[in-house]
Amino acid sequence: MMTSVVMLLLLLMMMFSISAVVANHGGVFSVKYKYAGQQRSLSDLKAHDYRRQLSLLAGVDLPLGGSGRPDAVGLYYAKIGIGTPSKDYYLQVDTGSDIMWVNCVQCKECPSRSNLGMDLTLYDIKESSSGKLVPCDQEFCKEINGGLLSGCTANVSCPYLEIYGDGSSTAGYFVKDVLFYDQVSGDLETASANGSVIFGCGARQSGDLSSSNEEALDGILGFGKANSSLISQLASSGKVKKMFAHCLNGVNGGGIFAIGHVVQPKVNVTRLLPDQPHYSVNMTGVQIGHSFLSLSNDASQQGDRKGTIIDSGTTLAYLPEAIYEPLVYKIISQQPDLKVQTLHDEYTCFQYTGSLDDGFPLVTFYFENGLSLKVYPHDYLFASGNFWCIGWQNSGIQSRDNKNMTLLGDLVLSNKLVFYNLESQVIGWTEYNCSSSIKVRDERTGTVHLVGSHYISSACTLTINRVMMILFLIALLHKLIY
Repeated sequence: MMTSVVMLLLLLMMMFSISAVVANHGGVFSVKYKYAGQQRSLSDLKAHDYRRQLSLLAGVDLPLGGSGRPDAVGLYYAKIGIGTPSKDYYLQVDTGSDIMWVNCVQCKECPSRSNLGMDLTLYDIKESSSGKLVPCDQEFCKEINGGLLSGCTANVSCPYLEIYGDGSSTAGYFVKDVLFYDQVSGDLETASANGSVIFGCGARQSGDLSSSNEEALDGILGFGKANSSLISQLASSGKVKKMFAHCLNGVNGGGIFAIGHVVQPKVNVTRLLPDQPHYSVNMTGVQIGHSFLSLSNDASQQGDRKGTIIDSGTTLAYLPEAIYEPLVYKIISQQPDLKVQTLHDEYTCFQYTGSLDDGFPLVTFYFENGLSLKVYPHDYLFASGNFWCIGWQNSGIQSRDNKNMTLLGDLVLSNKLVFYNLESQVIGWTEYNCSSSIKVRDERTGTVHLVGSHYISSACTLTINRVMMILFLIALLHKLIY
């Protein structure tokens, strides 16, 4: 019996020690998909993307660039640590925006709770011994505002303001503090690392960014191209190379988000178009089944910005009319007996009981350097009640600014490893099992290590499960002793 008691005591000790290990953060990010396990309503996704496109389009012309929004970009989120002592924050991972920002303690309109299953935390610079205000005459503030702000004097902090097309806004000031993240130290092993970064401290939120947002998080983790993004800041301080990858599991949630040079799987790449605010590439062709679409020279232009935007924060995929109309026609013509209906005045839908992948064509996008992107029928068709609806959207019927937009979002990117190499200004992807692992090379030592997938369970689920297990072990221990 003593042996059983000792083993139970060891199990209890392990349970408590696991609680301390779970709180790792950072460069190897644990990610979770917001809509994992839920049937995705086309109306919800379209509304999400409409707000998202407002920020994508407006961000370039705003003084501070394209800052992200919790309700408009957040398909995936990660847990990181900020400050001394470190506190946990859940931030939405966004490759379409640059600035990292979190809600701050001064904010009266910021959300205090979320139905995503975690506790929200307001950042308080007074509670962090490493936190500092960023003055308006600092180089960061000058660069992000295109010069010295009017009225900037000594001891005045650097402000930020984002106003979106739907009337929502976020405002505050920049601070500098320590961010904690996990650095790859061995196969499936990490060691805590940290770096000082500048981020926005949100003091006022309005519209969809306010406390009315039920799926709120603590802020945004910007992984865009600009010097103000998290990846650029860490790279400029010599902490990392400007390379990162994500593999996002749109079915089960979670996946891989790692900073570093991915060496396995092998990923073919295409060049990023220069002087573009987002990750934009040159599309060269579209194949539907065995048929190729002929693309006009401006088929994938977006206003004065050429190229196809790759954005993991957008749910669907938006194509100009020159691509959208023949694409949808060829998909529907595969089944001549389909009774096509328009739901909600804009979605092309039909009833079908057979195998989607057997009954409808594979869609393949081609890009420079021989890179291709395959999208299967089970990816681009969505269930809506008793109907299947086509996830491709016509950007030609959007607002004038979106008329020629070609934007590929989560519809085509989930369950693929996407590698961003800003050192060489290329991007690439390959189909991959996002529940497995990848190999990342340490550029300083040349060693290669495995990086596995991660999944953030809700905080309350973790706590309840752990408490129930501990209570069970205590009861069993009590029975053995007495």
